[in-house]
Amino acid sequence: MKHTFFAFMRRTGSTLPGFRFTLSATVIWAGFLVAFPLCALLARPWQDGVGAMVSALHDSRMFAALWTSFSSAAIAAACNLPFGLMLAWALARGQLPGRWLADALIDLPLALPTAVSGITLATLYGPNGWLGAPLSRLGVSVSYTRTGIIVALMFVGLPFVVRAVEPVLRNLPHDLEEAALLLGARPWQVVTRVIVPPLLPAMVTGFGLAFARGVGEYGSVIFIAGNQPFRSEIAPLLIVVRLQEFDYAGATSVALILLVISLLVLLLVGSMRRKLALWSEPA
Repeated sequence: MKHTFFAFMRRTGSTLPGFRFTLSATVIWAGFLVAFPLCALLARPWQDGVGAMVSALHDSRMFAALWTSFSSAAIAAACNLPFGLMLAWALARGQLPGRWLADALIDLPLALPTAVSGITLATLYGPNGWLGAPLSRLGVSVSYTRTGIIVALMFVGLPFVVRAVEPVLRNLPHDLEEAALLLGARPWQVVTRVIVPPLLPAMVTGFGLAFARGVGEYGSVIFIAGNQPFRSEIAPLLIVVRLQEFDYAGATSVALILLVISLLVLLLVGSMRRKLALWSEPA
């Protein structure tokens, strides 16, 4: 195996000098950072035996937390699509005063610590908060409900949608819209048949990124969710609870289900993005 490795390193044929060395280093580094932890996560739930894993899976609280996490992440990502599209349109096509400030504020949820985001949202939407008090008088409760979880996930997921759509919208030729208008298309037809189809792969990408971030979000959710089992408890919080109870089989079973379902959803999103990209290409 040693001779095979050095023969691979000495082999030429690439136009980039040092390509094989950098490729090998990248694969090894990615293995240590990605492949090994994932393999450990896949193997850990079965170390205590099949019985422990099966008993850990018979937990209605776990399935309620998983449903809360995945459904809230999907709803938040879907709600972010129209708002992200409008913000991306304003940044790419609009001439707004203070555009640089709005551009920086969109990325703020990515740089802000998640605990700070959670405390801020809980303060704003609390019963006595600036937004929570008027909403509570209208009979709308945000804090300590599923609605609060969705609001928090929309806050942290919006930049992914905007940053996925904005470059595509910026590079979209204006000639297509002008040609459609000259041919007699109405404004809504220009939007639905000229602008939206090229943006569909980017919108699906933004949805997938926002959904993946929402499923694993912890810090910005726990302060506003209420964390009530079977009502507003998320899966990442249940993992922490199981670890505090020294129930490692239960914690790793939740983590394994999160990994498998998230991977399947991302594969589905990638497949949809490729199909939409082929569909939107001109014949």
